Amino acid sequence: MGILNRFRSTAPSRPGDGKPDSSDQDAARLINQGHVLETQGRLDEAMQRYLEAIRLAPNPARGHLNRGKVLLLQGDMNGALDAFRTALEYQPDYAGAYYNIGNALVSDKQFDEAVASYRRALEIQPDYAEVHCSLGVALKELGQLDSAVASFRRALEIDPGLVEAHSNLGNALQTLEQFESSAGSYRRALEIKPDFVEAHSSLGLALKELGQLEGAMASYRRALEIKPDHPETRSDLLFTLNYTASYTPLYCLEQARQYGKVVTAKAGARFSAWQCKDRPERLRVGLVSGDLWNHVVVFFLEGLLQNIDSARIELIAYPTHHKQDELTARIRPYLSAWHSLVGRNDEAAARLIHGDGVHILIDLSGHTGQNRLPVFAWKPAPVQVSWLGYFATTGVSEIDYFLADAVGVPEAQQAQFTESIWYLPDTRLCFTTPKIDLPVAALPAIKNGYITFGCFQTLAKVGDAVLETWGIIFTALPNAKLRVQCKQFGEPAQVEQMLQRLQRYGIDPARVMTQGSSHREVYLAAHAEVDVILDTFPYPGGTTTCEALWMGVPTLTLAGDSLLARQGASLLTAAGLEEWVATSKEEYIAKAIALASDQDGLAALRAVLREQVLASPLFDAPRFARNVEDALWGMWQRYQARPGNPDRS
Repeated sequence: MGILNRFRSTAPSRPGDGKPDSSDQDAARLINQGHVLETQGRLDEAMQRYLEAIRLAPNPARGHLNRGKVLLLQGDMNGALDAFRTALEYQPDYAGAYYNIGNALVSDKQFDEAVASYRRALEIQPDYAEVHCSLGVALKELGQLDSAVASFRRALEIDPGLVEAHSNLGNALQTLEQFESSAGSYRRALEIKPDFVEAHSSLGLALKELGQLEGAMASYRRALEIKPDHPETRSDLLFTLNYTASYTPLYCLEQARQYGKVVTAKAGARFSAWQCKDRPERLRVGLVSGDLWNHVVVFFLEGLLQNIDSARIELIAYPTHHKQDELTARIRPYLSAWHSLVGRNDEAAARLIHGDGVHILIDLSGHTGQNRLPVFAWKPAPVQVSWLGYFATTGVSEIDYFLADAVGVPEAQQAQFTESIWYLPDTRLCFTTPKIDLPVAALPAIKNGYITFGCFQTLAKVGDAVLETWGIIFTALPNAKLRVQCKQFGEPAQVEQMLQRLQRYGIDPARVMTQGSSHREVYLAAHAEVDVILDTFPYPGGTTTCEALWMGVPTLTLAGDSLLARQGASLLTAAGLEEWVATSKEEYIAKAIALASDQDGLAALRAVLREQVLASPLFDAPRFARNVEDALWGMWQRYQARPGNPDRS
């Protein structure tokens, strides 16, 4: 499964409060002292200086503004807004006050209101570079990407050295899938500020999208040299490790453990007593996710939500991202409560969950974007589980279980996890049928007279080992063609580089069709042009494999030595297609060549494949829901039976 929006926006670090509005030297001196204390993190002392400056200054607007900034840093958004608005009462044309009101509103995810405040600041002071930069951040969050890019570029016209504008421009360009340009923006930010941790980490993400995995790893390592306890960078590094076979499972496990140590240390004292009922009639289960919208995570979650027995399980959502859409609206009725963690720090989020009396807390993100794994380090629920959105250990010792199936995690590979493996029957994933009326097309090879292999994976998954293997297949099948589609192909340079790589491994570009990203219905319809999907390794398809099966197109996969590397094997086994799983590159090559020679067999399979997979555990949501319910109750019963439990029967 992919990720979205892992790069983080940064507000300009400059105070943005303009020059002193009072000639009173004592008030100005106190405000300057407050600034120094604020940068040292001594917020209470800084606040005392600002309050004294307000008392002394004939025009206390600047003092109220700085008081508001401290309140915002302390998490008092309403108090901060009151302070900024008080500053405007004394100085109605105070651009810095409108700017900081916008910043407060952004922190509260009120992006439309923030945009209005930033625009008011720019009416007063059109050349205020920091405001243009922050306006771009708000516009990006509203999905107005072209306008956001324009705002960042305007900020840089005014102040080419505004490092946050370079970094945020990179974020917007990355969302627009302009990865080369995005990387260039991060590099310019780092030329100005070489120790800018977030820019190093975001550069790593851009390089990962471009398939430059070693460059990505180098960027993460540089960020961690500067700030070893930066959990977001450690998550980015762990996620990227999944794309390459260059690192051993032991190395990946150790990196995950390092992440766990960081978040456990930051958490401080964890909960050791809980408010949930020890003998409940139904379990209260919390779902923590940043992807409760039109995201692939919900493609696997929706069927479970629709079929869970509410008499046995009560589900509470803890979204970690503000984004909502029509799919959010579709799933919300299946949840008894919707308690957003957006804007709450880790301790506040953990206290909220703890106060809800949750029995089992499930992480649906792992080390993907918008994750809140540090909240789990507080142990807000007595039983904690990782499932669905990630495909390796979290490294967080406070997470008790990882939901898997026996194909994905054979017993010998349990040691790759810090969590205990809890096995689900049949499959760890159940796909929700697309709500699209799209019939399965006839096998294109019958009309074309040749086999068309397809790949719909992101560029980073298509490594040299994959291309070398494909090269052998295409040499043996001189008439076969290849259709490759991924979001990176929106940039012509990336298409050209891929064609050159394919040619290097013996695949003539004339035999290759490329396509950039498209809407889901168009993408699904494109399977009518493909006879067989060639899976990537060690990072195979997940959502793409399920969608291809629903479109009548089988995937040939290569099973590896980790949960992720065995994901294709797990999905195809659940779909009743074990014969499409290879256990070595040699077998993968032999199967691909044999399949291409059996067009009648491919046509017969295509005619029945959708019906077959819809009847399989991979699409059987009621069956899957019962399995998950039993697993959750089994975990709780094991918790009740723990030694030392006073309620143990």
